[in-house]
Amino acid sequence: MELLSGAVLGLFGSAHCVGMCGPITLVLPRGTTQGPLYVVGRLLYNLGRVVTYATLGLAAGYLGRRLVLSGAQQYLSIGLGVLVLAFLLLPVSVRRAIPRFGMVDRAQKLLKAVFMPLLEHRSLLSLFLIGLVNGLLPCGLVYVALAGAIATGGEFRALLFMVGFGAGTFPVMLGMSLLGSAISGGVRKKLSAAVPVLTFVLGVLLILRGLGLGIPYVSPDLSKGGHTIHQDAHH
Repeated sequence: MELLSGAVLGLFGSAHCVGMCGPITLVLPRGTTQGPLYVVGRLLYNLGRVVTYATLGLAAGYLGRRLVLSGAQQYLSIGLGVLVLAFLLLPVSVRRAIPRFGMVDRAQKLLKAVFMPLLEHRSLLSLFLIGLVNGLLPCGLVYVALAGAIATGGEFRALLFMVGFGAGTFPVMLGMSLLGSAISGGVRKKLSAAVPVLTFVLGVLLILRGLGLGIPYVSPDLSKGGHTIHQDAHH
């Protein structure tokens, strides 16, 4: 379920990825401009992104599990849902300005300092490393995905969610890295229109999950789940 949920978010959020990371794909080291190695290099770049998302998922899952053990999972899920909806309601200008503040801005500059030299190397390893660093660049859609990963309440489930998210972004990002500007603007616009809707749905689902209404998959009774986890922790 987590794998599928993450994949749906990644797939329909791919237009955002094209807008944010698309320019990076256009300046990737080429090495050979055709043949199998060219395709392998683009696959490795995108695999690097997925590996980073999976690692972030593990960290998010650890945080989520600690909050489950403290009995705060329901409040966490509701709070994350509210934050996702609040982020969605922010003016676009404000959302774009967020990465320029404080620690986020410093982290972004540090990542760029690591990122830029990698673009000068023409090896398969450098393409994989570029993908790894690319996955750490500030991105609103990744933050939304991590909110969903935290709400899963466990490392393995969160890892699956983020792997699914990365896999969902894979087709469009691979196509962008292979075809560049040949990607249809119409396709991009259609995908862009789905991003706010999908973000809204995720926010609502997080709130419903936190309410624990006893609806399977949508709003399970988290108090029972939390009790089970507490028992498992004592064994």
